[in-house]
Amino acid sequence: MLPPLNVPALLRAHGLRPNKRLGQNFLVDEVHLENIVRAAGVGAGDEVLEIGAGLGSLTRHLAAAAGRVVAVELDAGLLPALSSTLQGVENVQVLHADIFDVDISQHFTQDGFLVVANIPYYLTSNLIRHLLESHPRPARMALTVQLEVAQRACASAPDLSLLALSVQLYGQPRLAHHIPAGAFYPAPNVDSALLLIELYQQPLLPWERIDPFFKVAKAAFAQKRKTLANSLGAMWGKTEAASRLQAAGIDPMRRPQTLTLAEWGRLINEPG
Repeated sequence: MLPPLNVPALLRAHGLRPNKRLGQNFLVDEVHLENIVRAAGVGAGDEVLEIGAGLGSLTRHLAAAAGRVVAVELDAGLLPALSSTLQGVENVQVLHADIFDVDISQHFTQDGFLVVANIPYYLTSNLIRHLLESHPRPARMALTVQLEVAQRACASAPDLSLLALSVQLYGQPRLAHHIPAGAFYPAPNVDSALLLIELYQQPLLPWERIDPFFKVAKAAFAQKRKTLANSLGAMWGKTEAASRLQAAGIDPMRRPQTLTLAEWGRLINEPG
């Protein structure tokens, strides 16, 4: 195990304070850092994309286990501290960038790389979809997210959410580890969890049906207390909504969170 990194001292040395606007809560517990690397299955032959490198607490553990690490950090103010943490580490490339602006193909040449990230709540859904639709594509994602977010991502009918659909369309999620708030500095108000997503070779729907899928799902979940007849009727019109639901074998009085993935697939694949 690597020697602990004194995050409060490192912040003071560089005149830094955690940025609440960017959701900066640094994971400092060495046991949990090691657990993430182990659960992500990082090995000597792996290439890893780390999102939100921060001060390098996790980056150095990834570098010790992986063949190569591309570490992305948005906050320019953290870069000097990150560089000091990684001094002498030769298999890490640091990118000062917004992950949404990074061209994955410029840094990874083939499918199968790993993604490890500590994601603030407000980015979770969009970032997951962005990465799952990237080319080349990762084989596995290990995401440190709020505990509630991880639970929602793993949910199934009758408690399905738009986030769960967004994840389970592309891969199989599981909640790998619970991470208490005290494992972070500063401690957030809620506990976190490590969400592992094993990606399918292809999504459960044909690529050309994915945008229509999200359009329909967003319309339904925007009014999740309403029946599908009402929420989808507002988008398609009552007659077409009734026709599609009947063709898919779905009771129009049901609500979106009660549909299984298979039922969503039938509904989206109905011509319209």
